[in-house]
Amino acid sequence: MPFCSQCGNAVGPADRFCGRCGAGQPNTGGAAAGPRPGAGGEQLGNMSPRTASILCYIPWIGWVAAIVVLAAERFRGNRDVRFHAFQGLYLFVASLMNQWVLRALPWPLGHVQLYGLVELGLLGMSIFMMVKAAHEQAYALPLFGELAARSVAED
Repeated sequence: MPFCSQCGNAVGPADRFCGRCGAGQPNTGGAAAGPRPGAGGEQLGNMSPRTASILCYIPWIGWVAAIVVLAAERFRGNRDVRFHAFQGLYLFVASLMNQWVLRALPWPLGHVQLYGLVELGLLGMSIFMMVKAAHEQAYALPLFGELAARSVAED
């Protein structure tokens, strides 16, 4: 019978965690053979770089995927995926700035609201970039692409 690698308590061969201290147990074979989900803190093991890149551009929520991708060890060396993650973050920041600044400005009656046009443009860029990412192309948007390329280079 194996013992816990932390506290020495007896554990079963198929146990993933110690019943006493809760420490994760090394895989010793038997019923627990194969990789453990989330082993080593990595949750993106099955996600393709293409999928990760696309998720970074989902309007209004892609920033979450971008941060997860940038923090993931799996994509640490993939410059294209990191480029998409940074560019998706910059698009989100532009959307926030649009909401906080342009939306708050008073506009004279009869003029087209700049806020709506900018938001529509940012939405169009996000959709365009999801298509480019689906085709595995690292297209650099004006301004955002340059910032993303610098961020990847400094990384």
